[in-house]
Amino acid sequence: MLESVEKFLNELSASAKNGSLVKLTLGNYKGADKQLQKINIRLIKTSKGIRLFFLYRHDARDIAKNYSISDGQVLIKKMLGREFFSGHLFTTKNDLHLDIGRKSSRLNVGKPTFKTAPPLEHDRKKEKLIDPHGVYLNALGITNTNGEVGSQQQHKWRQINKYVQILADLVDQSDLKDRASLTIVDMGSGKGYLTFAAYDYFKNVRGIDVKMTGVEARSDLAGISNDVARASEFDGLEFVEATIDSFVLKDVNILIALHACDTATDDALFAGIRANADLIVAAPCCHKEIRPQITPPPMFKGILKHGVMLERVAETVTDGLRSLLLEREGYATRLFEFISVEHTPKNNMLVGTRLKKSSDSAPFDRQIAEVKDFYGIHEHHLEKLLKAGIETTDGLR
Repeated sequence: MLESVEKFLNELSASAKNGSLVKLTLGNYKGADKQLQKINIRLIKTSKGIRLFFLYRHDARDIAKNYSISDGQVLIKKMLGREFFSGHLFTTKNDLHLDIGRKSSRLNVGKPTFKTAPPLEHDRKKEKLIDPHGVYLNALGITNTNGEVGSQQQHKWRQINKYVQILADLVDQSDLKDRASLTIVDMGSGKGYLTFAAYDYFKNVRGIDVKMTGVEARSDLAGISNDVARASEFDGLEFVEATIDSFVLKDVNILIALHACDTATDDALFAGIRANADLIVAAPCCHKEIRPQITPPPMFKGILKHGVMLERVAETVTDGLRSLLLEREGYATRLFEFISVEHTPKNNMLVGTRLKKSSDSAPFDRQIAEVKDFYGIHEHHLEKLLKAGIETTDGLR
């Protein structure tokens, strides 16, 4: 082995042992993976002890893994000079920059950029809902290796914290408040920002035994999210590849569906109702079903001839009917603004909390019928699903 490479690896090993390691970047990649750009490496503290966290940076996605310190160092040694031809090691004592050529290598040692190493474990002060040093936040591109939120990710960071705060308050206001365990399903989890944050909060801040599933139709996103979950050692969190309407939902305490497009929100609400979820939390998106059905009442013809006004009325009526249908099925409902429209234009949140005693369905049926008749609506997807579910149940009896 080249002397400079050996010295570089020795410095890495020493800094990992004495706690002076800040981070390591492997670059100048010349391997077979055309999408891989570099690997960022740092120390983290997990339930299995101190580990080396590897974040593989690709053009369009990132992959997170962690290894024991010894296994991680063996892997780094194997890759240097074969796949990666530069390394930048930051410690609190020195910065070391390694360049590897065909026949020789060069190691430059300079003054340290960082005077202190980042914390190895989450800061679990009670006033903090989400710790920015969380491995998943770094893996998902929200924070850097020092736990700092990027300038382009500030809106996402605020959205994540707002969401966790709302979810925490909803649980505290429900019969789930003192539960020692929770089963949570996130329908249409996407990249998993909010799924990870919810699991992290309930598991690590509140100390609840959480079993959480993210349901995502795109196999690549589900796969990446599972990699991040494993790297974070979130043993109770998994992501499955499935559509909302095909996923079989059984026992669940909290059903979440954020920005599920159009009638996919209805599919999620129906699944939650059918599974007797204690809490249903939805942020509806892309209200397409009702708009083409609306026949403007005579008094509103001059108003609803404008597309923007018709769209707003369609959204209001769609979510209003969803609320009434949830109430008919034995839920107390709330509709409120999730987050400012400057962050997302689809910002309403619909919450259903299961009541101990079911309501009389007749008054709700009348209201729903009156609203549909007023606007000329002939079909609402959630109502259709509920009706079909009742007919199926009656047939089984």
